[in-house]
Amino acid sequence: MPDTGQHRPDPSDGTSAAVPTTAEALARLDMPLLEAMMTQRAVRRVLPDPVDDALVLKCIELALRAPTGNDGQNWEFIVVKDRPLKEKLAKRYRQAWKIQYGVVLRRAVAQDESMAKIARAIQWQIDHFTEIPVLVVACLRLGARDGRLPFVRMPHVAESAYWGSIYPSVQNLLLAARAMGLGASLITLPLWSQTAARRDLNLPPPVTPCCIVPLGWPRGRYGPTTRKPVEQVTHRDAYGNRAWLDTLERPAL
Repeated sequence: MPDTGQHRPDPSDGTSAAVPTTAEALARLDMPLLEAMMTQRAVRRVLPDPVDDALVLKCIELALRAPTGNDGQNWEFIVVKDRPLKEKLAKRYRQAWKIQYGVVLRRAVAQDESMAKIARAIQWQIDHFTEIPVLVVACLRLGARDGRLPFVRMPHVAESAYWGSIYPSVQNLLLAARAMGLGASLITLPLWSQTAARRDLNLPPPVTPCCIVPLGWPRGRYGPTTRKPVEQVTHRDAYGNRAWLDTLERPAL
């Protein structure tokens, strides 16, 4: 993108969305960690304005600071900017969403406005998928020599370690995007067909596509987010022993 800020109208809420310069976006990486974590959320509605490669590479560079099992550092990231490739991924996204919405979410959406809001955002993302400037496909490289056999389910402990080697890096990527002001979300539905995804992305057998992070300048705003109180989901020693429920006062942040 050119190193000049732009202002574009935000059709979702009538406000203006500012597109910073590359230097301005990089300077925002000094955002306090607490602020980034407390205001991060899925931002699916983004502008079609280009995102500088330097910002995408910085997001990935910070993603690489996350730990991996046995320090394998076996991530691979495919940066998708090609429109025909986006169209292929969008087609499969649409196919998977149609099934998920019809089978799982239709009733929930009809009864819960917050779920309906999420569904509308997902539908917007699907409808505008080819306009999203950048898709980052996070992959793991682990082949038969490393203990992962094609089409063979790994033991739970191995599978947990496997997926645990990619999602910490994805969270780092999301936090970096948040700090720089980029809209981002984590999606998996476009990868429902591993065979098609491998073919389209030209992935060798040991490399598995795990998720996609669409990146773009947001039409709306980040956070704050609403979450359950920590006391409701924290158990001491055994499930069901919510020892801190109604006993602690949480300090103000």
